[in-house]
Amino acid sequence: MPERNRAGNRLLVLQPTDLFVIGGGPAGLAAAIAARRKGLNVTLADGARPPIDKACGEGLMPDGLAALRSLGVKWDRPPGLSFRGIRFVDRGISVESAFPEGHALGVRRTVLHSTMVEVAAAAGVRMLWGTTVGGISNDGVSIAGETVPARWIVGADGFHSRVRRWAGIAAGPPGSRRFGFRIHYRVAPWSEYMELHWGAGCQIYITPIGPQEVCAALISRDPRLRLDEALAQFPQLLARLNGAPRATTERGAVTANRSLPRVYRGNVALIGDASGSVDAITGEGLCLAFHQAIALADSLASGDLARYQAAHRHLARRPTLMSKLMLSMDRRNWLRRRAFGAMAFEPRIFQTLLSFHLCVPDFS
Repeated sequence: MPERNRAGNRLLVLQPTDLFVIGGGPAGLAAAIAARRKGLNVTLADGARPPIDKACGEGLMPDGLAALRSLGVKWDRPPGLSFRGIRFVDRGISVESAFPEGHALGVRRTVLHSTMVEVAAAAGVRMLWGTTVGGISNDGVSIAGETVPARWIVGADGFHSRVRRWAGIAAGPPGSRRFGFRIHYRVAPWSEYMELHWGAGCQIYITPIGPQEVCAALISRDPRLRLDEALAQFPQLLARLNGAPRATTERGAVTANRSLPRVYRGNVALIGDASGSVDAITGEGLCLAFHQAIALADSLASGDLARYQAAHRHLARRPTLMSKLMLSMDRRNWLRRRAFGAMAFEPRIFQTLLSFHLCVPDFS
């Protein structure tokens, strides 16, 4: 809870801080935790209150779990459900591969967020929930008309980042924008894999997240297309989900490929979707943000944000390449049919692609 003065009518948030993080989603929390582990004093603010939800596929890949462990985010008994690989399905053709190392975890976004909030609190991050940031300056961050002195400022406030605009960091136009919608169904998972079902201009992800629950996430270029309508393209999925009780209402989000010329200016750095994004088709958005947080903390500790710029560019290369490849298959049915035919004939092709896509960095 925000701190107040004795009169109870004014926020007392004026204590100086080494790092002020604007945005309390997983990217902001990861940046805060990583910086605390480097010994920085950290304050974080968000206008919402935890747990913060967002429409997503809710699968944490092995490289994302490795990054979380390096941040000290771990569970004695993991929530959700583990799965062992990825399966692509398109009109009767199915190709699958187990992960080259480890396993993935299907977990509700709200559960992940709550866990990260607990880890941040235990690490000593000062969190100001329900607190709106009004702007930034060379001196710090403005809250309720007063300035919180901060040496460094991190914008983790998403795709439409205000921090990016305040800092004067050019965003450039995003690539082709797509739209995602997510529903949880109370039905037992039927596979040990996260499934990606390909249709005409859309995909549906099915992620097992519990013994009696799956997450279904639709991504398409049509902002009007919803899961109920899209399922007509996928008879197998429709048969499994038709009549299954919904555990949540439908929730939507926007996704796009976007690359920024730079991700910092002066003492302000960007992370997560504020710093650029890859289409959700890769399933790597959270993993990329966690890796960025680790690189950003190293740069802050050294006092050189140029190091973060270089690391950020390097980290984005692999998911950006995979996103372009997969979106090419989305736009060109003939290419997808040929690719699926080749992968079905020679499964090692899909195994190689998955291994490249999920390279796990060394966090030791």
